[in-house]
Amino acid sequence: MFLEALGSAILGLALAWAAAYRLPHRLPARSLVLSTGVAGALFGTFLTHTALGSGHFLVFMIGAVAVSAASLSLLLRPAGRLRRHSATV
Repeated sequence: MFLEALGSAILGLALAWAAAYRLPHRLPARSLVLSTGVAGALFGTFLTHTALGSGHFLVFMIGAVAVSAASLSLLLRPAGRLRRHSATV
């Protein structure tokens, strides 16, 4: 179980680092992004481990990456500014 947690934390950190590297203008502070990636991966491993039981290491890692990516996607801001048009113009 320790290797599952360590592997998922490393995957979550790598995914969060890649997101922070590729999209720094659309994400908040790097520390928040990195911690969200790790926490999402650990929660994903816990969730898949609870649902499937032990012995499915690859599936746990897939679950960790999926939940981590979903958590990181919630931090994204819109790419451009929103344009507001007046109703009278």
